[in-house]
Amino acid sequence: MDSLLPLVPVTEASHGVVIDLIYAGTNNFTGQVIYDSALCFLHPQADAGLRKAIAAAKGMGFQFKIFDAFRPQEAQEALWAVAPNPAYIADPAKGSNHTRGVALDVTLLSPDGQELDMGTPVDTMSTASHHFHAAHSVAVQLNRMRLLTIMLEAGFVHHPNEWWHYQLPDAKSFPLIDSHAFMHCVSKGQQPARLKAA
Repeated sequence: MDSLLPLVPVTEASHGVVIDLIYAGTNNFTGQVIYDSALCFLHPQADAGLRKAIAAAKGMGFQFKIFDAFRPQEAQEALWAVAPNPAYIADPAKGSNHTRGVALDVTLLSPDGQELDMGTPVDTMSTASHHFHAAHSVAVQLNRMRLLTIMLEAGFVHHPNEWWHYQLPDAKSFPLIDSHAFMHCVSKGQQPARLKAA
């Protein structure tokens, strides 16, 4: 049965983060613009965790950069069409945790605004992007552990193959979000998004 639930807008001003939604431009593994807009949203529970993580990072002198958050189903289908690899891209027939609004792709910025060296760019689909890839330098391992520690303590869990991807525990228990209904509400200045049972 459908229900209504708001997604929370995440902005640089409201959250004190840098937002660079890579699928809103061409600087991603597809080389294509996947998103119709560069708006960033999260499920309220994921937003609460993100705010905890932001505060923890700030206490360590770091800032968050967000590459992706809520992802429309149509975008998931477009990504799958380019790279149908379930080790890195969720099969849209099963649903992505991004499309549930409970997953986000992030990194940390140094006090001077530079991305910490995580060993690979975001969306690198190789073993080098795996969290505990042993071939990386100690500095890279330390940076990944910093991000991992902050996110785990904020209530997220990590994706073993993607150092940048974090999501709420039991993510698949959250319903998939009908992006058409959601964006219709956003365009009218309303909060609710209609959700579909997974």
